Amino acid sequence: MTTNFLGIPINGDITRGETRVEQKPIEELQPILQAVLDDPTIVEFGWRQYTPYFNDGEPCTFGVHGTWVRTTADEDADQDELEMWGHRSLGKVPGDFNEQTRKWETRPYEGPDEARYHRCKALEAAVEGGAFENVLLDAFGDHANITVRRDGIEVEFYDHD
Repeated sequence: MTTNFLGIPINGDITRGETRVEQKPIEELQPILQAVLDDPTIVEFGWRQYTPYFNDGEPCTFGVHGTWVRTTADEDADQDELEMWGHRSLGKVPGDFNEQTRKWETRPYEGPDEARYHRCKALEAAVEGGAFENVLLDAFGDHANITVRRDGIEVEFYDHD
């Protein structure tokens, strides 16, 4: 198989770089954000986005991390109690890793409102899944802590190690 670049043949070994997630336009992110914003019990939500300064010898690539949601039941909660992996009031879908099948197995949802939980998990998947990285980087920049409220979005510099 002949490889070429703009019709010019390429000779030699090509080392493929990181495979990036196909990027989606901002229009596909809007309904996911709006579904969370439309929930009257959601006060605010956000995430951190940055390029690590060091990554144990691996390439340092931009990413989004730590999606969190504050509900009316969470007024006094610290932000680390609001991250989606262990949120204190949205509920959870518990599960365990099955060593025999080598797969994660989930149990039924536990919590006050399963639909709300899944809307928030969809938001987490959208912003942390990589498909909107270009949109988020263009909108809010690198090394940013993002807080979204109905009346506006706050961007603060995120200082990380």
